[in-house]
Amino acid sequence: MREGSLQAPTRHPVDWKSQEFYDEKACLDEMERIFDICHGCRRCVSLCGSFPTLFDLIDEAETGELDSVKREDYWSVVDQCYLCDVCYLTKCPYVPPHPWNLDFPHTMLRAKAIQFKAGSSTKTRDKILSNTSLNGKLATIPVVVDLVNKANKSKAVRSLGEKALGVHKEAWLPEYNSQTFEKHAKPYVKPDIGGVVSEFKVAVYSTCYINWNEPGIGHDLLDILQVNEIPYLTVQGQTCCGMPKLEMGDLDSVEKLKNANITRLAELAREGYIIVTPIPSCTLMFKQELPLLFPKDADVQLVGQAISDPFEFFKKLVKKGLFKTDFESGPGNVSYHVSCHLRVQNVGQKTREILELLPDISVNTVERCSGHAGTWGVKKEFHETALKIGKPVFKKMNNHPNSFDGSPDVIASDCQLAAHHIEQGIGKDETDFKVKHPLTILAESYKP
Repeated sequence: MREGSLQAPTRHPVDWKSQEFYDEKACLDEMERIFDICHGCRRCVSLCGSFPTLFDLIDEAETGELDSVKREDYWSVVDQCYLCDVCYLTKCPYVPPHPWNLDFPHTMLRAKAIQFKAGSSTKTRDKILSNTSLNGKLATIPVVVDLVNKANKSKAVRSLGEKALGVHKEAWLPEYNSQTFEKHAKPYVKPDIGGVVSEFKVAVYSTCYINWNEPGIGHDLLDILQVNEIPYLTVQGQTCCGMPKLEMGDLDSVEKLKNANITRLAELAREGYIIVTPIPSCTLMFKQELPLLFPKDADVQLVGQAISDPFEFFKKLVKKGLFKTDFESGPGNVSYHVSCHLRVQNVGQKTREILELLPDISVNTVERCSGHAGTWGVKKEFHETALKIGKPVFKKMNNHPNSFDGSPDVIASDCQLAAHHIEQGIGKDETDFKVKHPLTILAESYKP
């Protein structure tokens, strides 16, 4: 038996519709097998709360080994996992094709699915937070949006929300915008000059966050595409990618959302569109998780191949000599955070590479989990842990090596949720930095 694997990690499909998948004893048996291997390795101790929780259980047990840890305590390890996949794709030496076949995150997904089916741990709060499309539709009604945004900023309302729903009163929550992206984005068709047809065309799947919360980021993406004369359209009638439901273990809802999205996206893929998604979690969902959950669905596989991170797409343009670099301005000292759901797509640091093309820029790159993890980091029982996990990131992001006083001019992350979480972790009153999505930085650099 070799100690570790030097080969690239591979993933097996998730057989979530089989009866055995929901067999609690079989799942606990697999957790026991995996936890024992993790105990002997401990390379992942710094990644998230799951591994310190596991190792504390073992170290504090009677024998100091897994055999004296109660099986019911395994669920505390499951609760700390937010399915970022970083352990699988960046740390673990025992993932397939290694014979030990260790898949920690998908075993946690199985455990969460069992919990959800049993109704043993799912709270009303979790169902509300994971229903991003419905939340967005309701919260962006013109009269309602101001009330929602004011409530999010009210200490009294947030205290009540913590007691009633379990959303931490100090956790950053996004504002809603009644001027939704989908409503105001217009398609762009490149002028056909001399019969020349563009080699690329893009369909923008805006994601819930861009559509309901920060549509300006989506418009920045469209501006960049137009500057580079790339024809585009926006995907109409889209709904949530399903990532929040996946993180909760609600796989039946994931399937319903897949069915609502995939037919239209597959049509676009067949028409030759590159489907660009400006939030990494959504990109990952279509690129990796849905293809593993629905391995026999040809449309899902097709969409998975057509999905692209925006900066991954821009690098393709650079290689073809089609990316315009006649920038007019630069952002200064940028502390850039590589989000976990981007790291595990195995596309490299394409955002950093594009940003470094800009004038008057110095990029300080931080590649470590911020701790936010979608809805996980706003929950009452996990928010303090989320801040603790992000502490090394906060320190590095607020210490730019080229800055006179150490502070950056801009902090950025491909995951805008992570960027705001980092802003909260640093403490906005301590510095004058601005929070900007990398797409905003790039779009602004084309302007004087």
